[in-house]
Amino acid sequence: MSDNMEFDGTITLLLDGDEELECAIIATFPANDKDYIALMPVDQLENEEGELFFYRYTINEEGEPVLENIEEDDEFEIVADAFDEMLDEEEFNAMDSEDEE
Repeated sequence: MSDNMEFDGTITLLLDGDEELECAIIATFPANDKDYIALMPVDQLENEEGELFFYRYTINEEGEPVLENIEEDDEFEIVADAFDEMLDEEEFNAMDSEDEE
């Protein structure tokens, strides 16, 4: 498992009906001994209520992420909680660094 790997840019998701959706990579993070990635459609980046997509991922031989659907509700809850905790920690760290200045 990796620690918060950094990917730049976007990933294009292929939806039902061969529709493509360009998504920005918001974060990568570990949860439950697996790696996950959070994506948001690029057209929703300015929207505070933008839709997030979570996927389990692995890295292929070319060094690119390979996404896997999260099928189980329990796994999705674990991933969503881990993502929220990561955001809370980042917000806390940002406030703490502001206090030090």
